[in-house]
Amino acid sequence: MAKQLGYHTIREIFTRFHEADPAPKGELEHVNVYTLVVAVALSAQATDAGVNKATRHLFQIADTPQKMLDLGLESLTEHIKTIGLFRQKAKNVMKLSQILVDDYGGEVPNSRAALQGLPGVGRKTANVVLNMWWQQPAQAVDTHIFRLGNRSGIAPGKTVEAVERAIEDNIPADFQLHAHHWMILHGRYHCKARKPQCPTCIIRDLCSFEDKTQ
Repeated sequence: MAKQLGYHTIREIFTRFHEADPAPKGELEHVNVYTLVVAVALSAQATDAGVNKATRHLFQIADTPQKMLDLGLESLTEHIKTIGLFRQKAKNVMKLSQILVDDYGGEVPNSRAALQGLPGVGRKTANVVLNMWWQQPAQAVDTHIFRLGNRSGIAPGKTVEAVERAIEDNIPADFQLHAHHWMILHGRYHCKARKPQCPTCIIRDLCSFEDKTQ
């Protein structure tokens, strides 16, 4: 775990991220906030590409909680059977859809606590939804961010919660809205787990990772 980088270094890192991609987007396909919740919940231990492939047709026919309930568990399970843990995820989607209909009038609530009260929706999922749909500077820490934060010194921490707090505490406010997207994309495509792309990394000179590849 690298030592926490200082303010000026982190500001330069995110300035470079911004210059390279001013408005980074999440890669999960969705048509509204409900389908975003479902997509993010399905993405646990699965790739965004795999989720998109499974949900592309699903969201054409079930883009509201009531339509999902009308579709039924068996049909939903068939749609998402290519995704890991699909049976449990299908049950969670049906349960959260029922709660949204019964308790929220079919609308998705926009507080972290209310979102986390939905089956299959943890803190990371809630943070993604708050950030992507409601433009809140919520930091959803996945494996890519955890790896990048600790390798580089941008946001080191022994736990997901510690890394999330380090991002909130150390990344300048004007970069907070897009911080987790920049970090996810950099971790996914450049700071890879097995073969980090250090030679072409735009923050190589600022990163604290000791075992840089040549």
